[in-house]
Parts: sequence; C-alpha cells; structure tokens
Amino acid sequence: MSHEALPEFVEATAAKFGVPGVSVGVWADGREVHACHGVTSVDDPLPVDRDTLHLLGSVTKTYTATALMRLAERGRIELDAPVRRYVPELVLADEEAASRITVLNLLNHTSGLDWGVIADTGEGDDALAGYVAEMARLEPIGRPGDRASYSQAGYNLAGRIIEKVTGLPYERAVASLVLKPLGLSRSFFAPSDVMTRRFAVGHDRGEDGTLSVARPWRHWRADNPGGGIASSVADQIRWARFHLGDGRAQSGDRVLSAGSLRRMREPTVALRAGSPGDALGIAWFLRDVDGVTTAGHGGSANGQFAELLIVPERDFAVVSLSNAGPDGIPFNQAVVRWALQSYLGVDDHDPEPLPYDDARAREIVGDYENDAMTFTVTTEGTGLRLEVLIRPEIRATANVELPADHAPFDFGLLPGDGDEYVITGGAFRGQRGFFTRDAGGAVVGVDLAGRLFNRVSPAPA
Repeated sequence: MSHEALPEFVEATAAKFGVPGVSVGVWADGREVHACHGVTSVDDPLPVDRDTLHLLGSVTKTYTATALMRLAERGRIELDAPVRRYVPELVLADEEAASRITVLNLLNHTSGLDWGVIADTGEGDDALAGYVAEMARLEPIGRPGDRASYSQAGYNLAGRIIEKVTGLPYERAVASLVLKPLGLSRSFFAPSDVMTRRFAVGHDRGEDGTLSVARPWRHWRADNPGGGIASSVADQIRWARFHLGDGRAQSGDRVLSAGSLRRMREPTVALRAGSPGDALGIAWFLRDVDGVTTAGHGGSANGQFAELLIVPERDFAVVSLSNAGPDGIPFNQAVVRWALQSYLGVDDHDPEPLPYDDARAREIVGDYENDAMTFTVTTEGTGLRLEVLIRPEIRATANVELPADHAPFDFGLLPGDGDEYVITGGAFRGQRGFFTRDAGGAVVGVDLAGRLFNRVSPAPA
C-alpha cells in the first residue's frame, strides 16, 4: 500500500462528512505516516497538524488502566483486591456491591455500576474525592462480576484508587507513571496546559446543517480518568506503538513488562453482538475482524471523537481524530476500515439485518433508560427506529451546556436467537447491540455500545 494514498482518502472523507478538522495516523510496515486536514475551529480557524491537540474522550481509559498495571507490577495494588482496600470511604446504594467490587471489575466494566453520575465537583485536587462521594446515589445495574456494562463511574473510581495509592492528584500520577516515561510530550489534562498550544475544538451540527462550536470545551475535572486527556495524533501513534511492543519506551527504558501488556489484551469477559467488541480485556475492546484480532478503544467528548485500533499480530495501528458531531463518528469508522483494508487486506463490514418482523417488533417497542439517558424504540412504517437522548431532568438541571441530542436511527434485528440488532442509518451506522429477556422470556433491557438500558414501559399487548 502506498502511504501517499492516505492523505487523499482522509481529505475526501472529511469533505464527504463535513468535518472541519481531522488528524489521522497509521503505523504499518515499520513506518509512521500522518494525514491531517482542515481547521481547529470554524470560528477561529488554524490548520490541523500532527501536533494539534484533540480531546480523546474514553480513549483516556487505556491510560488509566496502564497506570494501574504499573502500580500492580510494583506491588502497590492487586487487581483482584476489593476497591475498598484502597478507597475505604466508598459508599454505594448497594452495600454488598460496595464491599465486593474489585479493581479488575472497574477495568473490565463488570462492577455492576451504572454509567455514571453527572456532578461538577470543581477543578480542585479534591474533584475525584467529591465525585466518589456522589456515587452514593448511583443505583446498581447488577451484581459485581455478573456481566459487562460500560461505566464512566467505574473508571473515575479507578482514578481515585491511583490517587490514594500514590498520594498524588490523578493527573500528576498518570504523568509520572505513563506520560513522561513514554515521552508523550503533547498529552495533557489541564486546560491551562492545552490553551498554550494549538488545539481543536468540538462542533455540533444544527438542524439547518450549520456547524457551531460546542461548548464547554470539556466537562468537569472528575471525569478525567474516564475521558479527560487531550493529545496529538503523533503522541497517539507513540502510545499505540508502546502497546504493540515489549513494554519498553522508545528510549529503551522499561515501563511495563511484556506480560502485563499481553494481559491487557487477553479476554476477561465476553461481550455480545460484536460491538464495540467480542470481549473486554483490561480497558481494551477485543474483536476478531476477518481473521485477525484487534484491540481498540473509541472516545467522544463534546463534539470531538477519537478511534484507536491496534493489530498486535501485524504490528499495525491506526488513529483517527475528528472535531464534529455526530459526523466525526462515521468519519473515524470509515478511516479505520479503509486502513485495515488498504494496509492489511482485512475487510470489516456491517452484518445484514433481517426483514422487518411485526411480531418481533412488538416485543421490543417501548422505553428504556439508564442513569443518564433514555432509549426509545418505535416503528416507522415497516422498519424499526431508536432514539437515545439525555434524560430531560438531567438536561433541565445541569449547570453546564450538555451535548446536543441526535436524530433517531433506523435499525434492524440480526439473524439468530440472540436478540441482536444493528443500526442501519445515520451517524451510528454499524453500531450493534442486543435486547435482554427475563426468565419468562419478556424483553427487559437493551444494550448499546456496551451500556445497559433497563425497560421502563411494558410491551404493547
């Protein structure tokens, strides 16, 4: 594959999806190549380059997990130990769960914690401690270890473990454990560090198609362990190469053992529906794509989106960063799929849904919710539609501007008896999930992108 084809594809795809600024990086055949296009902001445009900082959202979780693995290698924590060994003040709505959740449960999303609490606990060094106190009102979605359900709260709690064990604020601890040893010189948490360098802002697309700058640029500090880092595409390729390697930094210094890196990519819990993966390792979503095993993580901030994928057996990595919602999501997906096909000959495609079935549709139509969002399934003619919205009471009482909601999406059920589905239109095209049933066979929940929504309205008679 000619590396010269990458910039052409990136420019054409950014234009297709109307994304103002993008940064893409590929590591293949022992060579690093970048393709950057567009501007940092429609209001104050500067060219995007390989050093431009983008918010990575949940890709940050790979940093939090790696920092904890370093602490585990040093004997400072045990992954199978209860969280309360390190955060004894933890209080949850379910006392038994609070006593049983382990560090590993946080890292592979099997804690039984719901998505998270929306709480601005300030910008001081006590922000995470305040967030953990707010978790007392977080209802469980299941018992620890029973199933995977993506939890921002779990990773913020993992960040608090890092603080308690090191005696440092989370951000300083991660800089010491990960960023500085690996030479990630353009990766930061603090807005004061970011604002002195070139950085991208997020954008939202209005109903008339016009892009506007998304505000705030980032949310509260307490969300940093699960989604707060800003980084460049060049640093992300360096990060990917570390996870593809033997645990040494490019300087040659040992940062983590090769065994610990491999352990992070070994399945710890199976996932259904294949999206965002077939299994979870430690932080990484693991997926078989056309016969090769990939490890990856996506992320979303306010109008900014990131995708990082590595293929260890082929020493390959691709990073895609974009700054418009929701169109940055299909842009990133298109880039990753093109790179897999063009460099490795690996074909990643969406499954074909079944024709519309009225009887099955009646089983799933209704309202579902978790602690932060609602999920509504309706029928449209002879098709199914879903709509995911921030819960209205949260939007009404939030003291910050929240991301815009997006239009409903068409979806279809997949073959088999697993109640799986795939989104067939819009920005989330290709995302897969599944419905869950109780012992009597009634549909009681739905998963999307690893997040559980419980049913709150019965199926029509």
